[in-house]
Amino acid sequence: MLTHQSELPRAGGPAGPVRPPSDSSARVARRKFLDGIARGVVTLGGITIIGSILAILFVIVMEMLPLFGSASVTSLPVTALTVDSSPLVAGSDELQQVAWIGTAKGVTFHSLADGSALAPAPDLNLGAATITAVTPLIQGSLAFGLSNGTVVPATLGFDQTFVDGHPKMTPRLKAAAPLVVDATGAALPLLARAAAESGTMYVSLSGPKSLTLLRLKQKKTLMGAGKITELRSTIPLSIDSTVTALIMDNRGEDLFVGLSNGQLVRVDLRDPEAPKPTNPVLAASKSGSAITALGFLNGDRTLVVGDSGGEVSSWQTLRSEEGTYYVTRMATFEPHAAPISRFSPSLRNKGFISADSKGGIHLNYSTTGSTLATLATGGDPVTATSLTPKANGIMAVGPSGKVYRWNVHNPHPETTLQSLFGQVWYEGYSKPEAVWQTTGGDDFEPKFGLVPLIYGTLKGTFYALIVAVPLALLSALYVSQFMHPSLKQNIKPLIEVMAALPSVVLGFIAALWLAPNIERRIPGIFLLPIVETIIILLTVAGWRAIPLGFRQRFRHGTEVVLIVPVVILGAMLSFWLGGVVESVVLGGDYQAWFLRVLGLSYDQRNSVVVGLAMGFAVIPIIFTIAEDSLSNVPPYLAAGSLALGATRWQTALKVVLPSASPGIFSAVMIGFGRAVGETMIVLMATGNTPVMNLNPFKGFRALSANVAVELPEAPQGETLFRVLFLAAFLLFLMTFLVNSFAELIRLRLRKKYQSL
Repeated sequence: MLTHQSELPRAGGPAGPVRPPSDSSARVARRKFLDGIARGVVTLGGITIIGSILAILFVIVMEMLPLFGSASVTSLPVTALTVDSSPLVAGSDELQQVAWIGTAKGVTFHSLADGSALAPAPDLNLGAATITAVTPLIQGSLAFGLSNGTVVPATLGFDQTFVDGHPKMTPRLKAAAPLVVDATGAALPLLARAAAESGTMYVSLSGPKSLTLLRLKQKKTLMGAGKITELRSTIPLSIDSTVTALIMDNRGEDLFVGLSNGQLVRVDLRDPEAPKPTNPVLAASKSGSAITALGFLNGDRTLVVGDSGGEVSSWQTLRSEEGTYYVTRMATFEPHAAPISRFSPSLRNKGFISADSKGGIHLNYSTTGSTLATLATGGDPVTATSLTPKANGIMAVGPSGKVYRWNVHNPHPETTLQSLFGQVWYEGYSKPEAVWQTTGGDDFEPKFGLVPLIYGTLKGTFYALIVAVPLALLSALYVSQFMHPSLKQNIKPLIEVMAALPSVVLGFIAALWLAPNIERRIPGIFLLPIVETIIILLTVAGWRAIPLGFRQRFRHGTEVVLIVPVVILGAMLSFWLGGVVESVVLGGDYQAWFLRVLGLSYDQRNSVVVGLAMGFAVIPIIFTIAEDSLSNVPPYLAAGSLALGATRWQTALKVVLPSASPGIFSAVMIGFGRAVGETMIVLMATGNTPVMNLNPFKGFRALSANVAVELPEAPQGETLFRVLFLAAFLLFLMTFLVNSFAELIRLRLRKKYQSL
């Protein structure tokens, strides 16, 4: 420890008086204490931020993980019912309290708790006849085909009441008067029904190669509904095999006939007065096995076909550009080990179960073309199956009345890696495509393809960086190396203040002012870079032609003040020339010319608008970081270069720019991250349509904008809700990878140029 000179002992004499120590040690201790507190606060803040980010990431991951879970199916105890004959059809209420069983002698209701019969069996007006065929239950309506050639329409439903605070389901079945389908009184082994707008239609097999069509046509008058007229007609089939299956969509447009040779006949009923069977017929079974089961999924757009070889496939009817209709195969599911006996569709989504003659049951999902679960009844044949109304249970009934039941937990059947990040063949589409569409009608098939959103995010970022990077970097280079300090101290803060502009304001301006103005001046905007470059070069050449004495009156670095009017003049000249080019070259309408010659349609809110608006938002970030990096290059490097005879431009490009390249690269990557995460500008300045194309005059939908639009309407815990969290995770992952890559490049560049 140092001692004050006056406190040292004198030579040859007694030691002098010792003064009290100064307070410097106390100040040092206090400073160390405060430094420790500051270090602890900063460390705690950093750890808190990192922990908060990790916590947010954990929440996002936990919300999205259930999307990739498999279906869970658990078996329930077998219930034995007392039936008078082998069941033909079966079902249950949505609470799985009551089962209804249809046999040849009628319909009975049973408790699924103990198998006991409920209430007396309803009267179906069967008389001495027996039930030979039953149509699928659609919106509470079905029909029974009888052995005497008649059909009994019926409505089936359940009434919910509460007893001691617990819900109780009470079944109700109401049958209408029988309708004669086959005038000869022959039995109806196969029956199809449709509730078309033109009237209810029934189709039955009336011979080896003919079908009978019964239409109930009701004439409407000003006084209300009129008399119902029964119209019968025969549909001849040009086939060389027997009919084994029959089904019709509920709109009454298409009737499908399965044959014993594996072929499928489509009968066009759009004009019921003149049915049109397809010729030649379609080979629906790859192995040529007999078609044993046909079924329509929810919405009656997708047809599922099963054959005696156990093959299950899905098909749909499409309309060609020429206006003709054709049937095409969509997906093939996991095959059964025995002939397919029946299908049961879900009433809520595109799922269905397929059952074979040996009791094998598969739970399938049409959109993804996958088999979610495989079940078995232990070898007991299955004569009737049903998916519960809520699609959370499976019921299968054997010929002796045994009821096999399973609970199904499958909240997200629509999502697989293929459906999220690949192409899927959706209903109504002519080929597999990547589509995002989450709203629609009752029969809607949700589409959760994230590829269009990822594409839109990258497309918007690309156009924004095309605008922002050149302007920001060149501006930073000029401001740091060429601009006069008096101007710099005003210009730089002004550009930095631009970063404080709310993105919603920029989006508002882009949507309501910028987009319509750009639409009027597109040719001029494309001419703008060319005209500006030419006029600025001419201005510089003219400036150099001015005598040196006059030029020296202006301080070095203030030339930009003279350039500003030139740039404004160049913009005005570009827009004027754009109008001339449009009227002379483009026929007076550039949009029509783009569509006719280039095949590009024009939307007012498009990628060009987003590029300009979002580029304006990104420029301040890139400029600020890049200018700081350029200004922080050691002055002696530039001074040495100038001393060796290099010009200021050569020094800026060859010495300053490489030395500042790590910071410049970081600036560009941070701008990239800002553009990727931008929400309001993209949301307001584009059509916000999730389309994939290279047309710069079309809009798009980005991941961030999609989350902002969809999340308020997404039910918590449902598939859409979790897919939006997956989109948020993709945004996080995208920015994390870009920033990590940028940091690696920055460190490599820093190591390369640190020796300077």
